[in-house]
Amino acid sequence: MTPPETPATGTPATPANPETPMDTVTLERRIAARPETLFAFLTDREKWLSWMGADGTFAFEPGGSYRIRVTGEDMASGRFLTVHPPERLVFTWGWEEGGTPVGAASTTVEITLEPTARGTLLHLIHSGLPTSEACEAYAEGWQHYVDRLALRAEGGDPGPDPWTRHPAS
Repeated sequence: MTPPETPATGTPATPANPETPMDTVTLERRIAARPETLFAFLTDREKWLSWMGADGTFAFEPGGSYRIRVTGEDMASGRFLTVHPPERLVFTWGWEEGGTPVGAASTTVEITLEPTARGTLLHLIHSGLPTSEACEAYAEGWQHYVDRLALRAEGGDPGPDPWTRHPAS
């Protein structure tokens, strides 16, 4: 039996489940906003930065690159592989520097948006992660950022990101 839909609820991100490869994080989230609204938050610079990142450059087209200062000093980068409004966005992901084993553009994130009676079911799959520890960290990270995305798409303001550190002067 499927539970009734409720806005802004979903399955917590998991490092893997029995149907998911061990290098993958999956997340599902019901969001009380149309797929078109959510897709705009995934393909518009200002809207993206309202839920994730302090600054960034984006070329939202297949083959287009992006670079985003996510948490203050940490830069993530990659390329958009698929941009299919308002249903699917696929991009590579990784960190440019630092002690993380996830290098720039070394993993893949796929986001699909499925219309529902009360909004959208967001499916996120992040694959190619190198370790179980990386899967655990990304499960927590995607849960944090999808919560912020859901709040923005539903018309709310998540406020300043508590994970953002200010660069040293």
